[in-house]
Amino acid sequence: MFPYELIRLSDDENEVVVTVLAAESPTLWEAEIAVRSMFVSGRTLLMLFPSKFEEWAAALDRLAAGEDIAWMARHNGPTIRVFLDGARDCPDVEVDDESLSMVTVRIPIALEGDWIGDHRARLTRFLAG
Repeated sequence: MFPYELIRLSDDENEVVVTVLAAESPTLWEAEIAVRSMFVSGRTLLMLFPSKFEEWAAALDRLAAGEDIAWMARHNGPTIRVFLDGARDCPDVEVDDESLSMVTVRIPIALEGDWIGDHRARLTRFLAG
């Protein structure tokens, strides 16, 4: 099952990907956030607990309702934000790694199709094991 691509926000030029790398225990997973664009690329590690998957499901519901989201903002570690009305007529995705590297990256990503439905399916597949 591992590695498992839980999140892929991408277009032809930019992407933010969250990959679950391994299960540390039945309730703790090691994961990585990777940001790639023509200008910048980087990655950071994080730990995922069951509550973070619940928060991601709720964030997808808010995105479907047309709201911007901040996933994992209340935790010690990186935060992913999605701004649906970005500066370049497409969503902006921001990864803020304030607690470790002190770096924030915000990139435009032209998300197309049923990307929210795709991410709901990715989450369901992961949780089903």
